[in-house]
Amino acid sequence: MTVMYWLVAAAVFVVIEIMTMGLTTIWFAGGALVGAVMAAVSLPLWSQIIAFAVISVILLILTRPWALKYVNSRTIKTNVDSLIGQTGLVTQDIDNLNAKGQVKVRGQIWTARSLSDEVKLHEGQKVSIESISGVKVIVKPM
Repeated sequence: MTVMYWLVAAAVFVVIEIMTMGLTTIWFAGGALVGAVMAAVSLPLWSQIIAFAVISVILLILTRPWALKYVNSRTIKTNVDSLIGQTGLVTQDIDNLNAKGQVKVRGQIWTARSLSDEVKLHEGQKVSIESISGVKVIVKPM
């Protein structure tokens, strides 16, 4: 009977993983399967629970970074995310303290701010897009 509980727990973890795609609960499904195998060979419940916890944590720590790397490698950045790392051209001097500045990136004009308040960028200067904050690109000189 305990085997059935472990299998149900594994199924629940898999369903949660499918719904969230967060790569967190799948590792607990692996631990639950180990618990089911241990229950099938009639090992004590306390050892099943310990094995479940240990295997789940080991799987989470050792394989999650690797899995995230390969799962996210196929993600194609679109829209605003695709601008990060691109080169832009300053079309209006960028001065954070006076809240002004514009950059042209891929043919579009964006309001721009420097990565550092102390750095002023001048028209015609090439910049690298570091991040997006609201409707502004945050840039640094190239």
